[in-house]
Amino acid sequence: MATKWWQNEVVYQIYPRSFQDTNHDGIGDIQGMINHLDYIRDLGVTMIWVSPIYKSPMVDMGYDIADYQDIDPQFGSLDDFKTFLSEAKKRHIKVIMDLVVNHTSDQHDWFKQALADPQSKYRDYFIFKKTKNGEVPNNWRSIFGGSTWESVVGESNTYYFHTFAPQQPDLNWENPALRKEIYHMINWWLELGVAGFRVDAITHLKKDLDWASLPADGSDGLVSVIKKGQNRPGIDVFLKELQQETFDKYDAVTVGEAYGVPEEDLIKYIGPNGYFSMIFDFSYMNIDVINTDEWYRGRNQWSVSDLREALFSSQQVASKVKGTLANVLENHDQPRVLSKLVPDKQNQTPAAAKALATMYYFLPGIPFIYQGQELGMKNFVRDDISEFNDVSSINNYQMALKDGYSKESALAAINDKSRDNARVPMQWDHTEFAGFSDAAPWLKMGSDRTGIDVQTELADKNSVLNYYKKLGAWHHDPVWQKVITTGDLQPLPSLPETVIGYQRILDKQVLTVLVNLSPDAIQIDRNKNGVILEKVGNVTINEKNISMPGYGAVVMGA
Repeated sequence: MATKWWQNEVVYQIYPRSFQDTNHDGIGDIQGMINHLDYIRDLGVTMIWVSPIYKSPMVDMGYDIADYQDIDPQFGSLDDFKTFLSEAKKRHIKVIMDLVVNHTSDQHDWFKQALADPQSKYRDYFIFKKTKNGEVPNNWRSIFGGSTWESVVGESNTYYFHTFAPQQPDLNWENPALRKEIYHMINWWLELGVAGFRVDAITHLKKDLDWASLPADGSDGLVSVIKKGQNRPGIDVFLKELQQETFDKYDAVTVGEAYGVPEEDLIKYIGPNGYFSMIFDFSYMNIDVINTDEWYRGRNQWSVSDLREALFSSQQVASKVKGTLANVLENHDQPRVLSKLVPDKQNQTPAAAKALATMYYFLPGIPFIYQGQELGMKNFVRDDISEFNDVSSINNYQMALKDGYSKESALAAINDKSRDNARVPMQWDHTEFAGFSDAAPWLKMGSDRTGIDVQTELADKNSVLNYYKKLGAWHHDPVWQKVITTGDLQPLPSLPETVIGYQRILDKQVLTVLVNLSPDAIQIDRNKNGVILEKVGNVTINEKNISMPGYGAVVMGA
């Protein structure tokens, strides 16, 4: 099968608000992104995913869009973005944007007109329901907590629907006129020169049209909206039309945020004619919590074996349908991976950060780096809920208190899992505001910063940053590029339970990856041949054994 143009990309996700401030307001901007394009290129990155910079009231930090075809002034202008595109292109870097089409902001002109005139065409761009008894239409709970229904002011017994926050009304994908508007907007961006999109919350487009209540699954008497509004029958029609009317016309790359896709449907999503180029491998992203959305409910007791099983199972399923996965350790919705997958703080070292990087960088698919991940950034510790910005964190805290959790245990859960952990300003140096800004930033700095910044790590040849540069170089190495891009994956059996090991095989070439995710040194019988291409820690090989330190890793080529 022919290799697609995007199959050897290395992608870097920028969260613009927290990347670099150049106009002294404590908020990152497009000019800040332009300033660091050389830095990103030097990581071996060939594509940048820009988190939302559209006009927005920022209730959900840009995922509540008020104008799909304009840039929010706090980030700059559309002309600034065009400059960013052209400067990225000079460095052979493509740009993809966030596509958020499950919902808009309640400040979007469409929604304002829908509220102002119940008879306007825009009323049918969203989901409105009337009831006779003064109660909401059903007992569905939104992903951010509380009912999915919000009263329409001035219209008795009338409600609008939102899967996420009340300020994010869902679009009515059952309406062909609405879909046509969305396709026009997407094609406008593709004409402008973006290479494609990361597609947000896409499995929520279709809702069960019976709008029926279900038995409650929580003490609030509500039931999770995902049971009636995620991966529902009929979503295929919307996704196929979206693909044909937009992405296919431009050979665009698309990365679906596709939570909950059943295995039997995967071929439709990422098979040879799938709706998307790839979807994120989220198999292990929430391994640390019992409940993905209501994470105050407690931590999950997971093992390295569980992580290994999740990694290889999802790869196996993708391979079966000839599909591609977007491989991620972090993103803007997740805490820092070093804090998540290395539970003991004393082991959250540069070596552990490098071991985790090694684990995922050579898997089939496309590696994504989230800003600061390449430095080994860690979670913060906040002392009060007032220090958080993230709507999901605040809602989780409030739900925890309602469910009888103490303030201390609720706050501990929020510290562990808050999306704000990933959204603290980027650490460029070790000054007060880390070279992000010369003004107090919009979100308080991280609390564990010593030695973890670009300036310090550039000067240290053994730093996490310089290790990521090496990993990027292997992806473009003429000897190994094809193996990494198209080689078969062979998980290695019979390894110690704390070791994740696999081989990539193409013709007679073999790349072997071994990662020890424990603080204890281990020995592995040597039945793997090859020269050491990369290693983390004092890995030694003799005729019989491979010896690996705690959080050690090795990549061998033969």
